[in-house]
Amino acid sequence: MNISHASESPVEALASESLPHLQGMGRRQRRAAETRLRLFRCALRLFGERGFPNVTVEDITEAADVGKGTFFNYFESKDHVLGVMAEIQLGKIKEATTLADCGKLTIYSVLHRLFLRVAEEPGRSPDLARALITSFLASERVRQLIDHNMSEGRKMVAQVVAEGQKRGEIDPRLKKEKVALQLQQAFMGTLLLWSLHGGPALETRAEESFQHFWRAIAASGKEQKR
Repeated sequence: MNISHASESPVEALASESLPHLQGMGRRQRRAAETRLRLFRCALRLFGERGFPNVTVEDITEAADVGKGTFFNYFESKDHVLGVMAEIQLGKIKEATTLADCGKLTIYSVLHRLFLRVAEEPGRSPDLARALITSFLASERVRQLIDHNMSEGRKMVAQVVAEGQKRGEIDPRLKKEKVALQLQQAFMGTLLLWSLHGGPALETRAEESFQHFWRAIAASGKEQKR
């Protein structure tokens, strides 16, 4: 399953997905949010091309065509740029809850799509995945942001799980909060191991991990529900 937009690079696709929250903002707020997103987009591209340690704040501001002072209006350090990733991933989870509520897709399909979509950006390169992981661990402020967003993400995934139990797709004996935690653990473990070894593609590893996860939570007779 190829989950990237056909005509966009992964970074461009990521950026376009994060823009709807700009609606309703005033002109100044919108421009500030767009500048922040541009800095993130350029930083992510450079991290993927050169590796996180080899990119400076000056490299990022030059690529984004803004002054160094502008960068520090939005981010405390280059590590903090990667905190934007958590916000965007949270947006993907919100999208999954919307799809589940619509009722047009099976819960298997909703969770399967989500699992692969959150692998899109880290899957650009093992270097980028390691940059994400190390930045989350190295900064207390980024770590707090990630922890908060992952907690919020688990609450939303738990709602999807509850809907799956209501529909008879997910084992009703399981606690929805624990299933949501297991989903995050399955993905983070997959990302970590892939970042150490590289190939096969993260998408391939994510697919394998999701299938194991689904078999563990599926209601009897629903293992292959698509």
